Amino acid sequence: MSTAAKTAELREIRGPSAFGGTWQRTWDLLWLLSVTEFRVQYTNTALGYAWSVLKPFGFFGVIYLVVNQVLRFGDLVENFPMMLILGLVLFQYFSESTNAALKSVSAKETMLRKTQFPRIVIPLSVNLSAAISLVFNLLGVFLLFIVAGLEPRLTWLLLPLIVVPLILLTTTLSMLLSVAFVRSEDFGQAWTLTLRALFYATPILYTLVIIPESIQPLIAANPLTPLIEYARVLVINPDAATPVDLVGVGAGLLVPLAISIAIAVGGIWMFNRDAPRVAEAL
Repeated sequence: MSTAAKTAELREIRGPSAFGGTWQRTWDLLWLLSVTEFRVQYTNTALGYAWSVLKPFGFFGVIYLVVNQVLRFGDLVENFPMMLILGLVLFQYFSESTNAALKSVSAKETMLRKTQFPRIVIPLSVNLSAAISLVFNLLGVFLLFIVAGLEPRLTWLLLPLIVVPLILLTTTLSMLLSVAFVRSEDFGQAWTLTLRALFYATPILYTLVIIPESIQPLIAANPLTPLIEYARVLVINPDAATPVDLVGVGAGLLVPLAISIAIAVGGIWMFNRDAPRVAEAL
């Protein structure tokens, strides 16, 4: 047997990769799956796409009544209702995206076994669909703020500086979760608990400035904290104290940035490594 034949015999045969195919094919498939995912959510509902706005606003109403009217947190924070709804809408995107992406790869088992395509489009399509809903929600939020008497500011145009990093963090984390769930469904239960903890560890029902100084650095280290706090500064109160003002550049910006980068690198690396083998693992 020749050396070339031996080499060919021993060569590893890999399954479809995470990023295989042309960029045009990947984008076309991503857009098709994302639009389909978005439409399927509301196909059999009477209100259709209006639910993408009504759901977070309904959730906001319940939280507002409990926190502002019963617990009276609103007395401690200026423009509390507006700050609450903005934080809820941003966190809701993070929560729904990661939850949907968690089982996205396993839910496409039949497609994975029968079709060769870049696996990356599966978690990306879930996040793109959720991002479409986020845009509708934010438009509704701005309209509500204007009706409530909040004067539009030029800083509103800077909100993409918050939304884009949020989408990147959510998407790369979704990639990690989607392949981790294929390995073990225990990750699903663990992520449910983690999301509940994150909800209270993120300044949504409160702001960083009103909590004890001893735990401010811990809350500020959460990658979601600077995104939500700076979103409030850009949209609602430009004079509000930022995480950097309260805990310094290190704890207020560099630590959450480092965690976000670690999540991004880990998510991309793990998805790229496991993508060729996910069909076998299911």
